[in-house]
Amino acid sequence: MALGSSLLQTAGRVLTAPIFITGGYSALTNPGGRVQAAGPTLDAIREYVPVLSDDDEFLVRANGGLQLFAGTTMALGIKPRLSALALAGSLIPTTLAGHAFWEMDGADAAAHKTHFSKNVAALGGLLLVAGAQTTKQAAKNAARKAAAKAQRKALKQG
Repeated sequence: MALGSSLLQTAGRVLTAPIFITGGYSALTNPGGRVQAAGPTLDAIREYVPVLSDDDEFLVRANGGLQLFAGTTMALGIKPRLSALALAGSLIPTTLAGHAFWEMDGADAAAHKTHFSKNVAALGGLLLVAGAQTTKQAAKNAARKAAAKAQRKALKQG
């Protein structure tokens, strides 16, 4: 991986994280209306995950804590791929609970459709971070490919 690619990946990671850090902190310290908004989505999830706590406020705060922690670790480059996967997993129910534009009308629907789309874009960015190779991984892969190519070439000549 070229130095430029590594710099771009770092910048992308660092620029993606603040929305999760600030939003996670807010949900952790002041869940407010998020609890009511999350209720129907959490009830639907409980049908498939019956061990999920019945305390919606606890779950909203826990999700906020996860976003704060994983956003911070991703920004700092600590296990960024794992952090991005954790954020992606938390973003899906958050988006469904908070921006169900298909259940709304008029200006509310339009505004939430925009927020839904932004969250889908953030999810795409998180998946790019999760799938990105580190410089060390890229170097190992390049060395492995070069060794295999050299071995094939040697076999053809011998």
